[in-house]
Amino acid sequence: MTTIRKQDFIDSVRDALQYISYYHSPDFIRAMRAAWEAEESPAARNAMAQILINSRMCAEGHRPICQDTGIVNVFLKIGMDVRWDTDTGIDDMVNQAVHEAYTDPANPLRGSVVSDPAGARNNTGDNTPAVIHKDVVPGHTVEVTVAAKGGGSENKSRFAILNPSDDIVEWVLRQVPTMGAGWCPPGILGIGIGGTAEKAMLMAKESLLEPVDIQQLVRRGPASRLEELRLELYDKVNALGIGAQGLGGLTTVLDVKIRDYPTHAASKPVALIPNCAATRHVHFTLDGSGRIILTPPSLDDWPEISRDSSAGARRVQLDELDRGAIREWQPGETLLLSGRLLTGRDAAHKRIIDLLQRGEALPEGLDFSGRFIYYVGPVDPVGSEVVGPAGPTTATRMDKFTDTMLEQTGLLGMIGKAERGPQAIESIARHGAVYLIATGGAAYLVSKAIRKARVVAFPELGMEAVYEFEVEDMPVTVAVDSRGSSVHETGPREWRMRIGGIRARDPLVPGVLRLRCEPGPLQGKVGPGGASIA
Repeated sequence: MTTIRKQDFIDSVRDALQYISYYHSPDFIRAMRAAWEAEESPAARNAMAQILINSRMCAEGHRPICQDTGIVNVFLKIGMDVRWDTDTGIDDMVNQAVHEAYTDPANPLRGSVVSDPAGARNNTGDNTPAVIHKDVVPGHTVEVTVAAKGGGSENKSRFAILNPSDDIVEWVLRQVPTMGAGWCPPGILGIGIGGTAEKAMLMAKESLLEPVDIQQLVRRGPASRLEELRLELYDKVNALGIGAQGLGGLTTVLDVKIRDYPTHAASKPVALIPNCAATRHVHFTLDGSGRIILTPPSLDDWPEISRDSSAGARRVQLDELDRGAIREWQPGETLLLSGRLLTGRDAAHKRIIDLLQRGEALPEGLDFSGRFIYYVGPVDPVGSEVVGPAGPTTATRMDKFTDTMLEQTGLLGMIGKAERGPQAIESIARHGAVYLIATGGAAYLVSKAIRKARVVAFPELGMEAVYEFEVEDMPVTVAVDSRGSSVHETGPREWRMRIGGIRARDPLVPGVLRLRCEPGPLQGKVGPGGASIA
């Protein structure tokens, strides 16, 4: 009989949450590094470089990899021979650990959980409660997996109950392009097949917690139908050309994980959940000997990459911009922004639109005329920081506000993450505005460009308040130019064409799948495994 002490359990889960906030797992870093080294798209390669630089900075500085520090998921396999030395339930212990982890003054994590989700949506303040799964299994230990899932990837989940004769690969290939880039590729796809609706979703989520090992599978070859399916999907999804941050490139997924379960004869449930470039999870076992001690990864796992982003970039002074100047910017162009910009996300936009619709003035000091807005909800600063990690949020959530903002506030441009929808793009073109993107998954790196920060409106909204940032050489990419040309449309299209549907083994890197590019028209060509290239 093993005894697990309450405090050991709480301390272990708390420490694990802090650990995953600033450490990527070594297998993920190695996979991202290999993808970065192999990438031939300059824009995608630059995005992956920022992700890797950010990851190393977070490991060294013990600050969050992403500003969205996620909703906590805890998976427990509790041995039948385990005795608990506690006066509270297991859920209470987990939530106490979450509270302590997210309010740690040395590295406070952003509270993203809201209660009354269909109504008031009040932030709980400490990211509780967690989502907890418990299994009772033979044994005398407690196996614990701790993960945090941000909204950018979680919100791109897909589910369907297919007909038994339907093709799973075709369904996945239809879904991935509709996910856009808000899930911050390159990442991992988790797929659950079978069982019931809720079982399929759970299997998809659990599969994401497995090691990144697709290259080992490539080298040894598949030994089952599921492994064949993993390889087929890995090749075909990457052949879509979506690339890092949706900019177009060779690598969209670093791995594809699949779990299955017997299902009803009339059904074929299939769930798809992506993990983003800020993937965060860790596994450990409690055996009664005390709290877990997690070993930091070696810094040798990260490549040495220059942080100089000025080469080939256009320097822009935000305080001197007009519409004539932004008309010169081209899709895919790198800019380095200096000067003042405002921030605002969903809640702030809703407040602003409500005021405008009632004919009321904006709060004193809040003037968007000739300025840029950055879609961000930063982490609170610590020590000498001006602001905590401050990466962009998914911009499509602001699409429904865009036309009013451009029409009535004099807004010049927007900065966010991933693509914009057709209505937002049309509005951008009609008003001669622009949309820029910062790299999702590089929140700490982005924050280093912010020299001053102050709240200018709606302080009661917390991280959703409107800030004014003063930035210096903040790196961004032109995603939608003033004429409405979107790099998230042109980039993947170009790289699908360049990929040309030809997969081959790289003779220089045994066992590693590479894409061999061929220029020229593609009509009638066939992609890997028979997928047609449109």
